[in-house]
Amino acid sequence: MDAEETVGAGALATHVELVEGPDPELAATMGFSGFGKKARTFDLEAMFEQTRRTAVERSKKMLGKTDESPVPLLLVLSSSTTEKTESSESEDGSNEELIGPPLPCQTSIQGPAEDTDDDDDEFIGPPLPPGYKDSDDDDYDDMQEEDNNPVKKIPDSHEITLQHGTKTVSALGLDPSGARLVTGGYDYDVRLWDFAGMDASLQAFRSLQPCECHQIKSLQYSSTGDVILVVSGNSQAKVLDRDGFPVMECVKGDQYIVDMANTKGHTAMLNTGCWHPKIKEEFLTCSNDGTVRTWDVNNDKKHKGVFKPRSVQGKRVIPTTCTYSRDGKLIAAGCQDGSIQIWDRNMNVHTKFHCRQAHAPGTETSCLTFSYDGTVLASRGGDDTLKIWDIRQFKKPLNSVEGLSSFFPMTDCCFSPDDKLIVTGTSIKKGGGNGKLIFFERETFQKVYEIEVTDASVVRCLWHPKLNQIMVGTGNGLAKVYYDPIKSQRGAKLCVVKTKRKARQAETLTQDYIITPHALPMFREPRQRSTRKQLEKDRLDPLKSHKPEPPVAGPGRGGRVGTHGGTLSSYIVKNIALDKTDDSNPREAILRHAKEAEDNPYWVAPAYSKTQPKAVFAEVESEEDETDNKPEWKKRKI
Repeated sequence: MDAEETVGAGALATHVELVEGPDPELAATMGFSGFGKKARTFDLEAMFEQTRRTAVERSKKMLGKTDESPVPLLLVLSSSTTEKTESSESEDGSNEELIGPPLPCQTSIQGPAEDTDDDDDEFIGPPLPPGYKDSDDDDYDDMQEEDNNPVKKIPDSHEITLQHGTKTVSALGLDPSGARLVTGGYDYDVRLWDFAGMDASLQAFRSLQPCECHQIKSLQYSSTGDVILVVSGNSQAKVLDRDGFPVMECVKGDQYIVDMANTKGHTAMLNTGCWHPKIKEEFLTCSNDGTVRTWDVNNDKKHKGVFKPRSVQGKRVIPTTCTYSRDGKLIAAGCQDGSIQIWDRNMNVHTKFHCRQAHAPGTETSCLTFSYDGTVLASRGGDDTLKIWDIRQFKKPLNSVEGLSSFFPMTDCCFSPDDKLIVTGTSIKKGGGNGKLIFFERETFQKVYEIEVTDASVVRCLWHPKLNQIMVGTGNGLAKVYYDPIKSQRGAKLCVVKTKRKARQAETLTQDYIITPHALPMFREPRQRSTRKQLEKDRLDPLKSHKPEPPVAGPGRGGRVGTHGGTLSSYIVKNIALDKTDDSNPREAILRHAKEAEDNPYWVAPAYSKTQPKAVFAEVESEEDETDNKPEWKKRKI
């Protein structure tokens, strides 16, 4: 014991000598008192000794908690020695300023029970204020209650309305990051919305008609968000980039081939389509030609695979909706005969799972969607039902709800991000109330919440897992976004806080002008400032100063027709035929120039002067001579 105390005292003395105060002369020279202070040097042996003491105390505590056995004598002796050394260090070094990390606090050796109590009551930092523990417990209880009650997670406290058009919004799509929304409708338009780029006016940054005069049936961003799949009422699906420019168009098949597997593409109207969740280049479409086809974006000449749904009799049946499973290994299709058929993606001959009477035959199953855990399939039927299925036991639904009216072939349903709720919309007739968005609990299928959206049918609904916002497409051309400022992220929160951009004066036209090239100033004729000068110029112009012709009176003269006859026939009859200005003998009028022509031939006679014989005319006898020369029988008659 004495040897250990001597060693400890020597080390402490050395330590105290090293930690001396600053040199007063040096401090005065440099101008401040803190300069010249020596840094503390650590003795490795003392640090090892301190570590050993800590280990001994922790061993005592552990032994005291497990069994209340007596502490060994060696530990007690060493502990008492370290206590003395520590007390001497604290007494000698209390007046010196320590530089470096603080020494770990040491506790005195007490009984096992006391050590246990001290360990339970030990807190780091200042003492807690009164009531703090209770408030923490309340917050924890509220969080537990919110976790247990999924209704409180529905973000419906705020909403914004995007005006797509006046007709039904039949397609909605959000990119994986939630930055852009795409809407399509019965008005053939596809509109692109950028939440970060919009202000409070909520205007789309692009509008286009990619499929001309075909209704848009489905829109979806790929898993990477760089391209959009557009499915419309024609037989060719299109792929657009993020800005709406075409990337690829599927080929059209030959409609005169009986076996649809031998055609390169669809031959009838498309119903829906979706992207593969893992492979960014592959997508899926289904059509009224009775096939479900997979495609590759890089190959627009032919489909990648063909799946042909069949009825119980083996006949062709039309698929009305299709989807991939969450892992992309299964392909599911809902058909017009009420069946749901599921294939392995790599085996397209026979179905892996199927349910023949999933919905009423002859109705269009409008939506199929898998839960996020991949074990449950939800189906929205045209028979006004919503059902969920366990595909491993596909004969009977787990739960179902009836009375959910559906008038549209694309009314869909979706799962909440935590997989505890299922959401779908209801359709209404005009003037029949408000369309609703209804929430069902997945386990019990009890209706736990509903939102009255608008006075039209609710067609599309989409609950984005990252944004925690719900997008709804309605039958009157609106796309609504429901969000909560606390529970939701980005999305609609980015645009509602921005003020409307003021329109620049140069950009606004008070009146629409029709601008033609000759209306520009460079083509315009200069205006005359003085009217008198212009009149003088016009007087010199013979055309402008010409006196107008007076109306023709009488039969007409000088080639102008009189006012009484407007046609050529009337002019001839009334003017030429009735013109009696020449009262002379017609024979004399014709032979007026005969003597002159005979004496001085000019036109015809000289040409025939050498060949034409001389004309011999019969002499004309008078009437008396003629009477004398007549026979007697003629004379008697006369």
